[in-house]
This record gives sequence, C-alpha cells and structure tokens, in this order.
Amino acid sequence: MATEKEIFKRSRLLLGDEVMERVAAAKVILFGVGGVGSWCAESLVRTGIRHLTIVDADRVATSNINRQLMATTETVGRAKVDALKKRLLTINPHAEINAIEGIFTEETANQFHLDEYDFIIDAIDSLSDKMLLIELACRTKAKFFSSMGAALKLDPTKIQVAEFWKVKGDPLARALRNKFKHAKRFPAKKFQCVFSDELLTNQGLDDGSETLLFNKVQTNGSIAHITAIFGFSLAGLVIKNCAQMTNDK
Repeated sequence: MATEKEIFKRSRLLLGDEVMERVAAAKVILFGVGGVGSWCAESLVRTGIRHLTIVDADRVATSNINRQLMATTETVGRAKVDALKKRLLTINPHAEINAIEGIFTEETANQFHLDEYDFIIDAIDSLSDKMLLIELACRTKAKFFSSMGAALKLDPTKIQVAEFWKVKGDPLARALRNKFKHAKRFPAKKFQCVFSDELLTNQGLDDGSETLLFNKVQTNGSIAHITAIFGFSLAGLVIKNCAQMTNDK
C-alpha cells in the first residue's frame, strides 16, 4: 500500500510541510455530495484532507451519471455517501471518511455536532435546510463555505467567489437573502460563496419524472464541468485557508 508521503508528494512540494500538517489535521464536514459536493470531496482527499464527514440522504440515480463523481452505471441504486466513500478510500486508504446517509434539517441538526469541525461546507439544494445550515454554521468557530446554484450554467469563466451579501446574479443567493430579511434573522458572520452570474434556460424537454421522484418544483439542466469547478472551488477555499492560517502565525 502506498504511503501518504508518496501519495501527497506533489501537494507537499507546493504547500510545504507545515501547511500539509494543517491540512491533514483539519476536520471537515460536507453537506451534499451531488454534482458539486462529490467533486469537492474528491479534491479535498486528493490534496491531503484525512478527516472528512460526508452527508447525503440520496441514492445514485441514472440521471446523476452526467455530472456526479461516484455516479456510474455500476453504482446506480447505491447510497451516494457509500459509493463516494469507497471511491475516496481508493485515493487514500489512510483517510478517515465518515459517511452519513441522512439529511440536515431542523429535526436532525443537533446530530451533526458542528462545533467539532474546522471547516463546514454547504452543497445542499433545499432552500430552508440551506438557510438553517448557514445560520448554525456561522455560529461556530469553523470556517464556512457555501455553494450557490450550479444548474443552468455553461461558461466556466463566469464562476466566481464572493462574500454572501456581495453575490450578484444568482437566484439562489437572492432567495436566501430575501428569506433572511423576511425572518429578520441574519448569519452571525460573513462567509464566502461559489457562484456564477450566468443565467440560462432549459433547452430540452423535461418528462417530469425526476421532478416527481425527487419532489422538486422544477428540474434544471446541469453539466459536469460546471458542477466540478464549483466543487473544486469549495475545496480550494479550504486548502487556501489552511495555507493562510500557517502564513499568519
């Protein structure tokens, strides 16, 4: 079995020993391992994150294959977190991957012990659950990063990172901000988001099967290179923060 020293030689060359030690020690929890979250998890583990908790209640569907890392014709029907964990351990068998087949809601929020993590990453779709995660994560000492909408995008050069209140042109961010304002509750601290201000429309016809199956208001088109860049960007924020923490010492 390859050693971690061998696996992460190139990462160590770029980041240095001190940053790599911080990366290896960091505890990360990632909510949602679909089109964005699965690639985020892959990038984190490939860079040297050893302690990763992944949370998702869904199972791999055939329609996931076009954009989700662990979704293949062989994994359809399996729990997403289990399929992804198996993949991640083939990258680094020494990693500690905690796979939770569940969902973050008001009823389950206390089960996740957010205070135990150094980084909390949001890649979930539900507006109400996302708002709750933002609220609770921002009350912790953890660094929190969030993905806005990755559907209906095609141009990779439009993907950006900005503080939540400065995100422009993203309907999901706008809806979240409106909900916070209406509720007169606001995140306790600032946090960065990955987003794109590109606004496309569906060109193909939807048969409605996914909308009904997953209880969605609407099913929107999405594609791998966009969801992957969103996920890689989230992972990049984690690694960049580890490097900055070392430099600031």
